[in-house]
Amino acid sequence: MTTPQEPIASPFGYRSTALEVTRGIDLSGKTAFVTGGYSGLGTEVVRALAAAGARVLVGARRPDKAAEDLADVAGEVEILALDLADPASIDACAAQVTERTGPLHILINNAAIMACPLARDARGFESQFAVNHLGHFQFTARLWPLLKAAGGARVVSVSSIGHRLHGLVLEDLHFEHRPYDKWLAYGQAKSANALFALHLDTLGQAHGVRAFAVHPGGIATPLQRHLTMDEQKAMGWYDEAGTLNAMFKTPAEGAATSVWCATSPLLEGMGGVYCEDCNIGAMAGDPPPRASGVWPHIRDADLAAGLWARSEAMTGAAFGSEH
Repeated sequence: MTTPQEPIASPFGYRSTALEVTRGIDLSGKTAFVTGGYSGLGTEVVRALAAAGARVLVGARRPDKAAEDLADVAGEVEILALDLADPASIDACAAQVTERTGPLHILINNAAIMACPLARDARGFESQFAVNHLGHFQFTARLWPLLKAAGGARVVSVSSIGHRLHGLVLEDLHFEHRPYDKWLAYGQAKSANALFALHLDTLGQAHGVRAFAVHPGGIATPLQRHLTMDEQKAMGWYDEAGTLNAMFKTPAEGAATSVWCATSPLLEGMGGVYCEDCNIGAMAGDPPPRASGVWPHIRDADLAAGLWARSEAMTGAAFGSEH
């Protein structure tokens, strides 16, 4: 059943934290995996899931750094090497997960890069699209049997307000025939994250697997490492004195919507929607304004199916003929 893209009665909101949304929720006996769960809001996602009793596996490009960053997180946390730009690393990590655990109840595809200079992986794929979308597509495909076995798994795909930059061109996903623009490339990747959740939810419903896309909010994290302070001031993220915009969330607040989508009983029987501020996001008008609402293209089922087919072809990863 298709879930309407409209807000519900959630007791949480813009300033809720990840620990607040899991209060009273018992995840004992559940296994979760969080990509990039050791940097920025990822650390707070892991902290909240572990505090609720889940066994949390963390995919990290730098396992040693992850061990340092997660040293103060209480609970059952395990770190596995995972480089989303490297198909061999993705397969190796998925194989380790399969060896170490049974059903996978929660998968949060959280890791990302943003607005970086043009770079291509060994396959020639543009890096933002390759890491943010294709890496997670392949990883989720490899873990699909474990998700189906959970009998009620949830997959969270971390998108962004950047989806409103759009940029998604199925015929030129890797900027081979148009000038590279770091923000269009980011918008394309974040649109892909939302469309992935839309189509995955369609395929997963028969197996009890539901998927959600998430805009975590504006948060000052290492995600901005490719941006100069002048660029961030020009976008209003910092004022001329270098003070962070008061509308930005803390990492704990930024982690809340991902954790809410992964755990909230309010979302039972729902899926395929784009969420923000611990609620299902509202659709924008036509034409949609830059600053509010969900842009229509990430609700396009045909576009999602087209992207899915291309993603299978590019990664060689399929979810099985019966999905």
